Formats: sequence, C-alpha cells, structure tokens
Amino acid sequence: MDKKAHFRREREVIDLLLKEKAIDQAMLQKAREESQRTGMDIQAALDKLGFVKEEEVIKIQAKALGIPSLDLGNFMFNKELISVISREVARQYQVVPLFRVGQSLTIGMVDPQDIVALDHIRRICKIDMIEPILVSERGWKRILDSHYEMAGSIQEVIRSLKDEKLPEAEAKGLSQMAEGTQIIKLVNLLISQAARDRASDIHMEPDENCFRIRVRVDGILSEMATLPRKLQSVIVSRTKIMAGLDIAESRKPQDGRIRMDLEDRKLDIRISTFPTVHGENVVMRLLDKTSIVLGLKEMGFADTDLVTFDKLIQNPHGIIFITGPTGSGKTTTLYAALTALSSIEKNIVTIEDPVEYEFPLIRQTQVNIKAGITFSSGLRSILRQDPDIIMVGEIRDKETSEVAVQAALTGHLVFSTLHTNDAPSALTRLIDMGVEPFLISSSTLGIVAQRLVRRICGNCKESYEPIMPSIKKLGEQFGIEFVRGAGCASCKDSGYSGRTGLYEILVMSEEVRKLLDARRSADEIKKAALASGMRSLFQDGMLKVKLGATTIEEVLRVTRLEQENG
Repeated sequence: MDKKAHFRREREVIDLLLKEKAIDQAMLQKAREESQRTGMDIQAALDKLGFVKEEEVIKIQAKALGIPSLDLGNFMFNKELISVISREVARQYQVVPLFRVGQSLTIGMVDPQDIVALDHIRRICKIDMIEPILVSERGWKRILDSHYEMAGSIQEVIRSLKDEKLPEAEAKGLSQMAEGTQIIKLVNLLISQAARDRASDIHMEPDENCFRIRVRVDGILSEMATLPRKLQSVIVSRTKIMAGLDIAESRKPQDGRIRMDLEDRKLDIRISTFPTVHGENVVMRLLDKTSIVLGLKEMGFADTDLVTFDKLIQNPHGIIFITGPTGSGKTTTLYAALTALSSIEKNIVTIEDPVEYEFPLIRQTQVNIKAGITFSSGLRSILRQDPDIIMVGEIRDKETSEVAVQAALTGHLVFSTLHTNDAPSALTRLIDMGVEPFLISSSTLGIVAQRLVRRICGNCKESYEPIMPSIKKLGEQFGIEFVRGAGCASCKDSGYSGRTGLYEILVMSEEVRKLLDARRSADEIKKAALASGMRSLFQDGMLKVKLGATTIEEVLRVTRLEQENG
C-alpha cells in the first residue's frame, strides 16, 4: 500500500473513532505526540497508550462498513487456497484468501474499500464473486509471514545449482560466480526468509561435508537449511561482496554491514566473518530499522517494577545501570527508557557500539576506535554538548566508569550497561574496576538485571501436567497452573512466539549504600535488597509463569546460575 492510501485510510479510521466517541481529541493529541516521538503510526500509538485496542477498531470499522470482520489469530488456512493469490499481490493490496465456496471467494482485507484491489483479484483469480472481510493489519502480516513461505524457492535455487561447476578458491572465479543470478537470488532468499521468521541472527557454518545455515529466533538457534559443501565459497563470497569486504582475504576476521530494503522494511545487517578449519564462518546480525522499539509497558515489567523503574528514570541526575549477559535485551531497555524521556525540552546524547536503532530528538554517536572515539573519549566530548541525559552503551574500564560517575554527580542523568549476572554484582564489579565505593553509592540510583524468556504462543496455549518431579514441585511451591504451547503453524511448532523480560531491580537504599561503603560482598548486598522488597530474577520468572506468559523450563534456562548460587 502506498503512503497516500495509508494516510487516507488512517484519516478515515480516526474520523470514525471520533464520531463513535471511542476516543476524544485529548486522546488523539497524546497519540500524535507518541507517534512523532516513536515513529509509529497513530493507530499503533492509540493501542500502545491503551486508549483503543486494534480489535475494537476493527469491530467499529466493520459495523460502519456493514461487513463482517475476522480475527486471524486462530484461523486455520487451507494451504492450497493460499496459492490462489500470490505473495506479491497479497502484499501489494494487503489481502489474504480465506475460503472458497463454488465460484465465490472470500478474502480478508485490511482496506475493504480498495476497489482497485477487488477488481485486480477478481481478474487474476477468474472469479466473479469476491466477498471481502475486514481483518487487522497485524493479523494480515502474521499470515503473510507464516503461510507464504519461501523455503520451496530456496530448495528450487539449490537444485538449479546442483550440477553447476563452481570455483573453489580463485578470487576472480569466486567473484564472477558470486555475481551470478542464481547465487544472488539464493542469498537474498536466505536473508528474506530469516527476516520473515523474526530471526535476530543468521549463522553460515562450514562443516566437513556440508554448509549449514542456522537462524536464531527468540534467542534459540535452529537449522534453516543444509546446503551442498560446494556452495560454501560462492555464498560466503556473495555475502562479503554485499558487505564490501575483501573476498580474497579468508585468513583474517572481517566486519562489514549491508543495508537492504525488504518489502516495507529496512534491514541493517552487521556481518562478521571468522576463519575456521573448514572455511570462513559468517554471522549476520539482522536489525530491522523500521521496527518499533517497545515502550516500557510492553517490556514485560511487573506492575510494581514498572512503577519503580519509571520513578528511577524520572530523577534529574544520577546513574542507572542495566546488567545482564549479551543478548539479554539491555539495549532495548535503554532505548525504551530514552524514548519515554524524550521531549523537545531535553537534550539526550548517546555513545554506542553499535548504534542499533535511530530516534528523533536523540543525538546518537557510534564508537570509532580508528577516529579516536571510544566510550571514555566520546563521553568526555558529550559532556561539552550541554546534555541533560547521557547514554553510554557499555562501561568496560575504569576511565569510562569514573567519567560516567562524575557526570552523574554533576547534574546529569546517565544510563549505561555492565556485564554481570545480577544487580548487586554490578556494584562490586565497579569496585573491581577501581571506582571508590563512596562515589558509586553517592551517584548510583539503581541497577536493573534482566534476562529474556520466550513467550508461550497465544494461538496454541494449552493446559498440561508436567512429567519431571522437580517441575511439579516448583509448580506446587508457587501455586502454578501449568500451561504450554502445543505447537502450531503460527509458532512453527515451537510452542513459543516472541519474548518477554525478567527483571531484578535494586534501588539504592541507605542500607545498601552502607554495605557498599563497607565493601561488603555482593551476596550480603543481595540479601539486604531482597529483605527490603527486591524481587530476584527467578522470583520474577515464577511470577511470569503464574501469569501464563512463559514456562518454568524457560525461566530455569536463563536463571540456572542464580539457582546454583542459591
């Protein structure tokens, strides 16, 4: 759908919501401000702010248009019918075929008033009777990604390359083959399919007898395809050409980036190559530049933790640390906090490595070692830019930590991350770096430790009775009714779809400050924090299990170290 059509439909929907008194002008104004700040459209902003949910909008629209609506969340599709409308047409007109009776075809449409779309579908399907049903854009996108698979196309390209003679090592030959139509198509298909599967990373792994492609979805790696060994060199070369890397150099690690437009999405792909005994290993990190970073309410904070964290970030000065291992969502939490604080009255500046997403009203800087921009030097320069709020991507050394602490003590609100297993350990980690305890205690507002767990798929959630005695015992201890995802097409039989956060928020109380000043251990600080009301990562995980958001197995997977440490 082009921009004019999108804005026309959005305007019609807003007018209808105002007419039906589902929203008022004050709500609309707040939604517009949220839209300008985050980049999301007005309807998404209304949903996020809790003014009117997408499901309610669809019902109001359907009633006004005099046509039925359908929730696609639990709809079972006939795979043969899906092929009646091609992916390209489905994407262009935001439609999906639902069911066919004789010479009548019922289709789901995001915009049932699109006469051009109806005429085009009637012509290509050679069916006179086309019945439109209103569906949500979110539901339509889910169907597009779940049921219009590209795996078949990938296998077709592989078969077409099966008998071709491919070069093994000569750079010139590899370059020519990597620019071939079928190789270009294959690499593009692999990236496109991974993006549609919501993968965060693609792993291209050389093995003795094959070339394996794995993708990481919701934090878990799974195999996407196993390719013939002879395709390895040309696929790696094609990837390196796209990233502007040297295809003749295979003995040293290289880093690069690719920018791709995938339908209505813009992908920024970070490439890393690494030499192994069977050839170059390639890992691609996929960053969707058009995706909306979640607000604090959508991050998975428990209600009490959300109030605590919101109170922390509203302080005019001090430092807030987000801790956890790589891939635990620290940057997403930082971005959500900055988005919540962003306004025309505040100057927010960041130093990051890398800048993953870009935001209006926030000045973002990329670490560049060659140009002399490190976290510490960049932070010193930021302090001369009249900032109100500063975000330091990571504190790695004494110099950066001391500058960050001084910034917090001189009237700035500072956000940063540390790699520690829990919140109390962040305090002792700073002492280990060489920062004086009294400086840490006087500047730090709080520490948030976090992990990410997979959400149970809402389309196939079911009750069950666990087999493992240890799981049963935990369930009884916390009063849990066991649910899980049975596995369906929507979640690709995994039982999970999307992720949510587990959080441990340590607020710097007077008792914690005294223990820190006395250089007490992280365990002692943790006991004091728990006694004063802090919920541990494991306890927060059990709360999410009790609410039916995730499973005990998921919580144990990411908090096992905490359990081992008591």
